[in-house]
Amino acid sequence: MNITTFTAFRSRNYRLYFAGQSVSLIGTWMQKTAVSWVVYDLTHSKWMLGVSLFATMFPSFLFSFAGGVAADRYDRYRLLLLTQLISMIQAIALTALVFFKHYNVWEILGLSVLLGIVNAFDVPARQSLVYEMVDNKEDLPNALALNSSMVNLSRLIGPGLAGLAIEYLGTDVCFGLNAASFIAVIGSLLMMRLPKRPPSLRNSRGLDQLKDGFAYIKATPAIATVLLLLAANSFFVLPFATLIPVYARDIFQGSASTFGAIDSAIGAGAICGGIYLASLKPGHDMRKIMAINSIIFGIGLILFSHSTIYAVALAFAVIAAFGMMGQTTSGNTIIQTTVAPEMRGRVISFYAMAYFGLQPIGALIIGALAQYTGVQNMVLAEGVISLLIGYFYFQFIRKQSPSEKPQETVVTS
Repeated sequence: MNITTFTAFRSRNYRLYFAGQSVSLIGTWMQKTAVSWVVYDLTHSKWMLGVSLFATMFPSFLFSFAGGVAADRYDRYRLLLLTQLISMIQAIALTALVFFKHYNVWEILGLSVLLGIVNAFDVPARQSLVYEMVDNKEDLPNALALNSSMVNLSRLIGPGLAGLAIEYLGTDVCFGLNAASFIAVIGSLLMMRLPKRPPSLRNSRGLDQLKDGFAYIKATPAIATVLLLLAANSFFVLPFATLIPVYARDIFQGSASTFGAIDSAIGAGAICGGIYLASLKPGHDMRKIMAINSIIFGIGLILFSHSTIYAVALAFAVIAAFGMMGQTTSGNTIIQTTVAPEMRGRVISFYAMAYFGLQPIGALIIGALAQYTGVQNMVLAEGVISLLIGYFYFQFIRKQSPSEKPQETVVTS
């Protein structure tokens, strides 16, 4: 790390956001871990693990465009407050359901669907609002990289805590801690002093605004290409995460703590990838970084897939996650620093659809195929696909002319 690693912290609003989100996301990862464990414990089905991811993420796919239009038409700050409050209520409901021990897998999945709908509006509002939290817009790439580090620091801590909590305190404690963690993020939002946002134009229909966003992406190859790459990665490769409980219980003969440890190893690799990007000085070609990290991701998955030694598998999980986070964060940085401010919410909704929306569909397919090919062979195949994605993106970059390199749209405050 160097002096450029934390430049975004010069902005008070971003410091508050980072602190509140850091606490809340630990709770979020505890809940994600607990939901996966409960579903697999109830059903012993690899396919149902895919269904659980589908239940949370597919609603985001369906409603992401509405969320993007809402983020451009309405006050993003108030929209984010609303989504956080509803997410807190969902966590409380999940806690009560498990605490009273009268539940089945479909009730858990139903609450996951609710959270997925909320996330469709939360992601465009939250990602767009980061732009407004940073006083010096030149610090925006650093803020985005720090966001990724924050997400994955929580992924490092949350699953490990969840494993211990499930084993010694009970699943309901995991869900309850997540509900309490929303106090931090809601409190940080209420403490912010954001500049007044100019009133948005609402003289056109939401559908027309959505069409405008799609036309803008088609006319901006730098953004369109990144979205296509992220979509391919999301559909074919990222669903490997749904198979981790199988590695924990069946391959390594472990418990919930084993599951939490593997997830934490993935978080450790991802946070290293985020810190690496945050430490980069301006001027690096993020396209090449994105392609290289796709290859690192693939190599890590291939090595992890058939590892039978637990400690070695954890090391390979770290490598895979480093590449995974480097790929996705560099893609997000290209989009956020290239997009026109008035299109930010809509373009981010397309990003959410590409990155989050296709994962549940891929997870269903990967989970079903794993029943027949075997989990280890399936993860190996996903690693090979990631290598191919990186290779073809490198070829695309080489064919581009210098004028086609993404141009940053940075507006000074």
